[in-house]
Amino acid sequence: MKIEKINWHGLDAVLMETNVYEAIIVPSVGANLVRLYNKKKKIDILRTPEQDEIETFISRPQIFGVPLLFPPNRIENGTYTFGDKKYKYPITIPAQNNYHHGIIKSQPFTITNTRFSADAVEVEASYFSNRINNEIFANFPHEFICKIRFILTDNELTHIVTFRNTGDETMPLGVGYHTPIRLPFMKNTVASDYKLRLSAGKRWDLSDRSLPTGKLLDLSEEEMQLRNEGMNVRGKAIEMALTDEAIMENGKPYHGAILTNTKKKISVYYEVDNQFKHWTLWNNGGDVDWVCPEPQTWAINAPNLKLPAKVTGFQVLESGKRWSGTTRFYVK
Repeated sequence: MKIEKINWHGLDAVLMETNVYEAIIVPSVGANLVRLYNKKKKIDILRTPEQDEIETFISRPQIFGVPLLFPPNRIENGTYTFGDKKYKYPITIPAQNNYHHGIIKSQPFTITNTRFSADAVEVEASYFSNRINNEIFANFPHEFICKIRFILTDNELTHIVTFRNTGDETMPLGVGYHTPIRLPFMKNTVASDYKLRLSAGKRWDLSDRSLPTGKLLDLSEEEMQLRNEGMNVRGKAIEMALTDEAIMENGKPYHGAILTNTKKKISVYYEVDNQFKHWTLWNNGGDVDWVCPEPQTWAINAPNLKLPAKVTGFQVLESGKRWSGTTRFYVK
């Protein structure tokens, strides 16, 4: 068992290690979990920046590791209204006139706790939003504390994010991850041997600005492969917004993604709890060596959708209250 501060490609990082897994976290860039490696099976689960990709990682952390998105995905015209407040964000996708992914993914977190136990190592990283630490506060004028706990055992990595509203006013809350999982995740294997299953329910109809029109559609016969035998997600462009609906795995309901090497009969599991009711599935055109199943607590552009919150996933966090969401990675 190990927790150690290291220099990783010129950045301060934290190494966590058990007999089976190795994990690396970069606190200064959104407390991003940039590497998760199964030493026994020699499986690299996440897209990890190489030395010559560090500048890209710093400028676009959303395409590496497990970046925290707050809010997730797109906000139409970079603005929405909640209560008597109008929130206005900078346009980050000029071609669509949308804002996307928030900036907490780029903010420096502080390591606020480390812990050893008989079978686990744990690291906690925290970010404090307020009028002085105001990178987020400038566009989202709410005081909050965001804590991310990484718990590593020989069986899995558990990733818990908690938001606590430390201000006086109720705040909107939308959280997600833009998780690029390696494809293939084992050396000497080919992408065509891999299939992705996902707990996809309905598909959001999207406009040419990649925003939901408000219509929810049944999955096509091809898209149903995600729920059943799995879909090959390499070689064709995929960008889908989906609701979450449990699939059956080993005779039990399962929420999450499962990427399987069908020849080696080995899978990477990315399991989510019931806070994550939506997905975006994206593969950057289909010719990259990764695929992004992106869990989200709310749908794309949820604050602007004229639909019930139980459909969009839009939620709020009252003053003094906490919210937590948990995801897990493991190999079987």
